Amino acid sequence: MIELCGFTLSWGDDTPAALAVDGGRQIPLVEIFTAREQRARTSQAYVRSAVGSRLRVIDADAGATGAVTLVQRDPETGLEVTSSLVVSGGALRVQHTLRATGAERVVVTAVTSATVGLGAGPEAGADYELVSARSEWLAENRWHRHPLADVLPQLSLALHEQDGRGHATITSHGAWPTGEHLPVGALVHRDGSTLAWQIESGAAWHVDISQGLDGLAVSLLGPADLEHHFAHALAAEQEFTTVPVAITAAAGFEQAIVALTAHRRAIRRVDGPDLPIVYNDFMNTLMGQPSSEALRPLIRAAAEDGVEVFCIDAGWFADPAIGDWWDTVGEWREAPSRFDEEGLSGIIGEIHAAGMRSGLWLEPEVVGVRSAAAETLPEEAFFQRFGERVREHDRYHLDFRHPAARAHLDETVDRIVGELGVRFLKLDYNINPGAGTEHRATAAGDGLLGHVRAFGEWLDEVQRRHPDLLIENCSSGAMRADYALLSRTHLQSTSDQQDFLRYPPIAASAPASILPEQAGNWAYPAAAMTDAETAFTLVTGLSGRLYLSGFLDSLRDTQRDLVREAVALHKRLRTGLAESVPFWPLGLPGWDDDVVCLGLRGHEEALLFVWSRSGSPGSFLIPGVRTAEEIFPAGATGWTVEQEGDGIRIRSGEGVSARVLRVAEVAS
Repeated sequence: MIELCGFTLSWGDDTPAALAVDGGRQIPLVEIFTAREQRARTSQAYVRSAVGSRLRVIDADAGATGAVTLVQRDPETGLEVTSSLVVSGGALRVQHTLRATGAERVVVTAVTSATVGLGAGPEAGADYELVSARSEWLAENRWHRHPLADVLPQLSLALHEQDGRGHATITSHGAWPTGEHLPVGALVHRDGSTLAWQIESGAAWHVDISQGLDGLAVSLLGPADLEHHFAHALAAEQEFTTVPVAITAAAGFEQAIVALTAHRRAIRRVDGPDLPIVYNDFMNTLMGQPSSEALRPLIRAAAEDGVEVFCIDAGWFADPAIGDWWDTVGEWREAPSRFDEEGLSGIIGEIHAAGMRSGLWLEPEVVGVRSAAAETLPEEAFFQRFGERVREHDRYHLDFRHPAARAHLDETVDRIVGELGVRFLKLDYNINPGAGTEHRATAAGDGLLGHVRAFGEWLDEVQRRHPDLLIENCSSGAMRADYALLSRTHLQSTSDQQDFLRYPPIAASAPASILPEQAGNWAYPAAAMTDAETAFTLVTGLSGRLYLSGFLDSLRDTQRDLVREAVALHKRLRTGLAESVPFWPLGLPGWDDDVVCLGLRGHEEALLFVWSRSGSPGSFLIPGVRTAEEIFPAGATGWTVEQEGDGIRIRSGEGVSARVLRVAEVAS
C-alpha cells in the first residue's frame, strides 16, 4: 500500500492495482476493454472489465520523489500495462502504456486513464454533488453544481445484492474537447472533501461515474469506441499510451482548483515569464479584413497606449475582391492586393518601428476547398472517412501525422518568422471535423488522437526552432482549451464573445480550467461606450491576460486614459498573475448573474474583480473580505465599499460598472 497525494494505491497477489481516496471502493486502476472482451459483468459503466480484473502486478518501483511505476500483466491476452503515477503540483498525474506481449493481435476499444474508488456502501452517491461545466461558442465555462443523485439515482442496491448498471457521464464529441463540456470537474462530499479531475486529451474524452455495492467509481478516459469511434489494434510488441489525467483530493472545491492550478504550472513546457500585452485587430474591429490604411492608426494608438505585441488577425492572406475568404485558406501567403506598395512586410516593419513585436493569425490544420493547397497536397495528408476526404464547412482537415502536412506548415512558419520577423502566432481552429480520420488508424477516433498528438509534437518542434516565438492557442474562442495543448502554448483566447456584458462570467470562471496567466480575456473599448462601460470591458481584460482590441484611435480622451491606466496596471500586476490562484467569494458565476466576482490570490496581495451587470443601482455583500481598496478605475465615482460583518458591502450606481479591488485580507 502506497500513499500518494491523498490517494491510496494498493494491490495483492490475487487483485489488480487499485486507487482510492478516503478509504473508498477498491476498483481496478486500469480498466481495459477490447473487441474480444468487454466487461466481466454487464453494465453501461467503464468498470469491471474482463481484462482489467485479471491484471496482476509483476513489478513496482516507488521512487522517493512522489513517483510510482507499476507493471501489470493479463495472463490471457498477454497485455502488459505500465502505469506512471507522479505527484505534480498538488495533483496526481496518471498515465498508462499498454504493450502486447502475446502472439495474437489485441484490439483495444477503451482504456481508463484512471479509475478511482471513493465513498463506501451502496448509497454513497447520495453524499456527493457533481460540479461540472458546459461550454459552447460564445458561452464558455458555465459551471453548475447539483446533487449526484440527480443523474445517478439511489437504487436500493443492497436489496438487489448487485452493483448498479447505470452511470452518470460527461462526454466530448468530435475534435473540440471543450466545445460542449470542460474536461475538468469534481465530486464534492457533503463535508466539503473533494475529488477533482482534469483530462488532458486534446481530442476526445469521457468521464464515467458509477455506483456499486461498496461505493462509487470515477473512470476517466480519453477516446472510447462507443462514444468516439475509437479502437487501436496492437500487434505483438506494439504499444499504446493513454491520455494523461490529473486527479486531486482536497478539503474543498476551491482547494482542489488550487491544486490543479499548481499542476498546470508544473506541466507547462514553455519557458520564461514573458507575458506581454497583446493587441489584436479582430474583435469588434477589422473582423478579418485588414489593410494598410486600416492598420496604421491602430498601430499608432496601440503603441501610444503601451501595447507590446500587435497581432494582425485573419485576412492578411486573402484578396479583398474575394470577399468571404473562408474556403480559400491554406497557402498562407500574402495577398499583395490587400496592402499598399510596401506590402505586408512594410506594415509589419511599422509595427516594429513603433516598438512592438508583430504577430500573425494562422489556422494551420485546415485547407479551404478553393485553396490551391487542396490540390497540391497529397490525398493522404487529409482526414478521410470511408475512403472520402472529410469536408466540414467547405474546408478539409490536415493530418499532421503525414510529413507533407507538417512540411507545408513548417515552411509557412519558418518563412513568417524568418522573413517577416513575426514573434507571435495566433493559431486558430474553427471547424469540428467529426470523429476523426480512418487513414492509418484502426478507427476514426484513433486517427484523431494520433493527429492531435502529432500536432502537439509539431508545436514543440516549432518552438525548438524558434525559441522566442510566442504562440496563442485559439479555437473559435476556447473550443480546444485543454492542457494537451495549453501545456505547450503561451496564451488562450477565452471566448469569441463580442458582447462586453456577456463576457464577465466567461472570464471569471476561466481560472477554474485555465491558468490566470494564460487566460486571454478580450477588452474591446469602443467610442460608443460610456466611460463606465469602457472601464467595464477593461476590468474583464484585467481579470486574466489583458487582450486588447477595438478602434483605440477613435476613443475619447477619457477612454484612452482608461486604456492606458489599465495597461499600466496590468504591467504591474502580471508578475503576480503568474503565481496567483483563483477564488470565488460569491461562488462560480451563473450565466445571467447580475453580480460577478473573481478573486486572484497571490503571494503579495489578493485582488477582486467585480462586475455589476444589472444597469440599476444595487447593493451586494461579498463575504470573507475584511478590507478592500479600489485600484481600477482610479478616482471613479458611483461605488461605495464598506465593511459589514465578515465581508464588504458594495453599493453601485446607475448603469453597468466594474472595479478591481485590492483586498488586504481574505478569510481562508
